[in-house]
Amino acid sequence: MNDEIVECAGRRLRTFGRRKVKPRACVADGKRHLRAFLAEVLEDLGFVTSECASADELKTVLAGELPDLILFGVAADGIEPGTFLETLVREAFDGKVLAVGARDSIIVKAVQQVGEEYGLAMLPPLTTPFAAETLRDRVAMLLPDEPVPSPAVHVGEALHAGWLELWYQPKIDARTLIRCGAEALVRMRHPTWGVVPPAYFIPEEHDPHLRDLSEFVIERAVQDWHYLLERQSPVDLSINLPASYLKEPQAVRDLCRRVPTHPAFGGLTIEIDSEEAIRDLDVLVEVAREVRLHNIGLSIDNLGANWPSLMDLGRIPFIKLKADRHFVTGSANDRLKRTVCRHIVELAQGYGARAAAEGVESRADLVVANELGFDLVQGFLFGKPLPLKKFARSALTRTVLDPV
Repeated sequence: MNDEIVECAGRRLRTFGRRKVKPRACVADGKRHLRAFLAEVLEDLGFVTSECASADELKTVLAGELPDLILFGVAADGIEPGTFLETLVREAFDGKVLAVGARDSIIVKAVQQVGEEYGLAMLPPLTTPFAAETLRDRVAMLLPDEPVPSPAVHVGEALHAGWLELWYQPKIDARTLIRCGAEALVRMRHPTWGVVPPAYFIPEEHDPHLRDLSEFVIERAVQDWHYLLERQSPVDLSINLPASYLKEPQAVRDLCRRVPTHPAFGGLTIEIDSEEAIRDLDVLVEVAREVRLHNIGLSIDNLGANWPSLMDLGRIPFIKLKADRHFVTGSANDRLKRTVCRHIVELAQGYGARAAAEGVESRADLVVANELGFDLVQGFLFGKPLPLKKFARSALTRTVLDPV
């Protein structure tokens, strides 16, 4: 085995070992704002990213790290494509190359053809505009086989280590498409595994750390509200808490004391899973009546086929009923889903509450949500959950949202 083969094999081994944790991608584009946008999308998919604006910078990147993917922005006024491809060949790059450019672009087609002739591993080109899911499909083979810890990380360890944070997804007025709030969603940023979804660290109902997690969410949401206030207009926030936490009288009193007293504070919404809310309805009705005097409202989350359990209750003091994403996504082509959503809207209207639709991921979903009478919509059509600072920046760039 000669030295060249040994080196190449070593590169593959190192790449494979790294991909078990997080893949790496280099975004090559002459325009800074496009590099930032593409890098952000890749990071949301789980990549560790770097950037370069020229073929010379690309050489430096390849000398210092081993990207699994090169995302190459192809434009007439961008990086010279011939020099770029030749650099990849000279540096013996053995990862994937994904060209991104305008639909029917002659340059994109040329880059694809020449790259394949050079023996580079060219992925099918990505034409703009594109959806995040389209990019995910292109790079699926590079995503980690084990994207989350196994076994799951205990929430007590995550709290103690400071790995937890809140991400924010915008809530949108269904009629005006104006951002009118945000939902806080807890995430764990593990030092090895990267960003980990809640399913891998949210404790069971009777775990004593569930209260600690609830306290963290409340405290961090209040801190984040002040952060957002300093950088933009105030944002009405929603947080998710378990019913078991709200069943503790002292916890409810502590919650009421923690809400901001700032005159710009528009209120805090507590979202409770529908199964828990239905099971503990009598207690939560009393809690809802108590906390609304402190500018806090209770909302029922993930409501679906169990909606009949909330019928014929007289008047309930919940401010919002939110349809489960399972019944919202794809509702344009599913009569059963539309029927469930219609009942939820009618139920909310009957109780004087607002109806929210979570999981709006296409224009067709949005059209149905409007036709059914939902007041609020939320979903990937308008934006994925973002870390606090990214959410603050996105809120500064747009107040009226066009679906992305």
